[in-house]
Amino acid sequence: MGVLALVSVILLGALPLYFGVRALSRDPVFDSLDALDVPAWAATETEDAMSGSRWCLLDCRLRERTVQSQRPPEETARVYERALTEAGWRPWKVSRCPEQPTKGRYTCWRQDELTLDLWVREPTCAVAQESAALPVEPTPTPPAEAATCEGSLVSVKVRNAIDDERIGPQPSTDPSLTGEDPFPIITEDPLEDVTPSPS
Repeated sequence: MGVLALVSVILLGALPLYFGVRALSRDPVFDSLDALDVPAWAATETEDAMSGSRWCLLDCRLRERTVQSQRPPEETARVYERALTEAGWRPWKVSRCPEQPTKGRYTCWRQDELTLDLWVREPTCAVAQESAALPVEPTPTPPAEAATCEGSLVSVKVRNAIDDERIGPQPSTDPSLTGEDPFPIITEDPLEDVTPSPS
């Protein structure tokens, strides 16, 4: 009887508790990103970060993933865009995508209650080589030959649509709605023709 009671406690209590803690510790959005059908060369190194609450308490959750790819940005972008389409994501045309001009290919996506920003660009080593190629004071010895820099860098940001400021009406910047001077200075008397002056 004691063994049966112990087995019942394990099956009815410990296993659901284990799987519940596991589900709470791992964000399902990262699981769906892991399931994207991309080749191994397009996801050689992966770093994940997240902030905020999954249930949007105070701040909604922001998930960020950075991935290294062994192929050029154009090819890598095509692979990720195809994988997102196959996974049910739809391209999202919004005016602030990206919010600032960027190099590389930047696209936005929507699926159910989530929005996703995909940015594929040159790797950081290529940016460092470009800055090193700028003219500087001449050195007496020639610099060593730089190592080859290949591949691309992929950044993925996933937000809850309710927390994405690009959804909903945007503030208007029409100058006719703001006016020029809320307190104009009146130089002439507007009632001069209506009210007779006292004699």
